[in-house]
Amino acid sequence: MIKVTTFSGTKVAVFGLGISGLSAAKALRAGGADVIVWDETPARLDRARELGFEVEDLKLADWASFSCLALSPGVPLTHPEPHWTVQKAQEARVPVIGDTELFFQEFLVRGHRDKVLVITGTNGKSTTTALTTHILKEAGERAVMGGNIGFGVLDLPDFGSETIYVLEMSSYQIDLTLSLAPTGAALLNISPDHIDRHGSVEHYAEVKSRVFDQLDGAGRGIISIDDEYCHAIAARLETHANVMLVGSKGDLPNGARLVDRGFVLYENGVEGKCIDLSTAPSLRGGHNAQNAAFSYLLSTLVSDNHDGLLAGFESFPGLAHRGQVIGRYRGDGDQNLLFVNDSKATNAEASAMALASYDEIYWIVGGQAKTGGIEPLKDAFGSVKKAFLFGESVPDFSQTLQTSGVDFEVCDDVQLATKRAFEVACEQAVGEAAILLSPAAASFDQFKNFEERGQAFSCAVGALGGDVLFKL
Repeated sequence: MIKVTTFSGTKVAVFGLGISGLSAAKALRAGGADVIVWDETPARLDRARELGFEVEDLKLADWASFSCLALSPGVPLTHPEPHWTVQKAQEARVPVIGDTELFFQEFLVRGHRDKVLVITGTNGKSTTTALTTHILKEAGERAVMGGNIGFGVLDLPDFGSETIYVLEMSSYQIDLTLSLAPTGAALLNISPDHIDRHGSVEHYAEVKSRVFDQLDGAGRGIISIDDEYCHAIAARLETHANVMLVGSKGDLPNGARLVDRGFVLYENGVEGKCIDLSTAPSLRGGHNAQNAAFSYLLSTLVSDNHDGLLAGFESFPGLAHRGQVIGRYRGDGDQNLLFVNDSKATNAEASAMALASYDEIYWIVGGQAKTGGIEPLKDAFGSVKKAFLFGESVPDFSQTLQTSGVDFEVCDDVQLATKRAFEVACEQAVGEAAILLSPAAASFDQFKNFEERGQAFSCAVGALGGDVLFKL
């Protein structure tokens, strides 16, 4: 745990006692603050009492006595309107901050032997955070990850041990972090998202861009130029000497150009080494080439073991349920069937990435359909040899596939769909092919969540026979 000493001897209000809120309360108390907590969920209040915290209804509190309000990132700060705790704090001129702000305040005071890498973006930030942490560890560095993934930032090891902190940060967290001053910051992409919490996509993009406002000392920023919002932010940063660009077109002054199954490095406008990702099973597709490019560029800011970093790509296991290769079957000749768990793909946009990652696909698809179904994926159907449908979406999805001329069959559930996909792939596939669970739909018709759906797929793969299947 990171002790927050910057509020020692003062009274602090904490609202929202989820993972980040509770860890903030513990860290503040450990650092000497007088912590008052509140939540609108009785079970969370009971837990706080069990841990010895002073629980007080903040609607009745004396706000003039607080030095700050530590707010959970899930609580509205500005839109659709400020939460009542935010309004009370503003009326009393009490700063409203998050656990990530507490982290950076403490980092600036005590973290002189440590480094912090921050990763944000609409899509891909969890994979990039996990990948960055993985390749740094493979290169022999002491790296830990947290933030919007895994552990809350204040639950990470304390400062002072030459640790590299790899933080995934959402726009909600950035909005609550005034002292954000990382060693390196990456903005992967921006597409319209969380408009209800930010009011407009322009404000959402502005919040994301704040990761570059206070890069510490020799710190660097890395930004994509492949979408209009990031491109505009990059143009504003053009005079910043410590900015590297990642894009799929043209030559770049510094950064990486994305190519098929990899990326090419650029330094001072000179094309350098090409990084081939074709032997990294969990980094298929253009989206993962981008993730890998960002991970490598970030990691080189804090590690000189470049060969060790690159070696880490091949051993990266991937994130569970996100394009995760969970097994392989070697058939006759050069037949190589990969079992891919992409259960987190709960809409067409997410499945598009998986469908673009393999040339021959036996697609397990279905669930509770989102608006538009799989119509937006028609251009990606060329790689689908056969689809295996399940769930509530069968009538809708089967009609789309039929009108598009895609072969399909209907199955009762994921288990049967997996069995049939394997049987058909064994008969038809030549060379490498993917048996891909990428549902393009929500899971709630048959499962509690996408994780349970992914587990069902994994169990179905395991039931195919241990003598011919091995887990990667």
